[in-house]
Amino acid sequence: MIERLETGTRMSKIVKHNGAAYLCGQVGDGQSVAEQTRDCLSRIDALLKKAGSSRTQILQAIVWLADISDFDEMNSVWDAWVPEGHAPARACGEAKLARSDLKVEIIVTAAYPA
Repeated sequence: MIERLETGTRMSKIVKHNGAAYLCGQVGDGQSVAEQTRDCLSRIDALLKKAGSSRTQILQAIVWLADISDFDEMNSVWDAWVPEGHAPARACGEAKLARSDLKVEIIVTAAYPA
């Protein structure tokens, strides 16, 4: 069974299937990469909770940066957010994001208890 939460015309914010919760890409507010990353991760926390999951259950994360030179600044926030011993499989790359003011977008897949 597939369960879709917060579904709109274009996408669902969460899709749950076979013990995995797929979150749509999250962006954050703020001027700096660190501010946007913190806000983005806060939004991910809220979606994980709604999906019945948590940071410790993240299976995979994909991080897109508008400028790969911001890698260290984003990681300083990411590293403090990920619980010790629960680092997910992760990829990070540079991409042109949907708006010129966006510096980071993160996509997460997490397990949830059945």
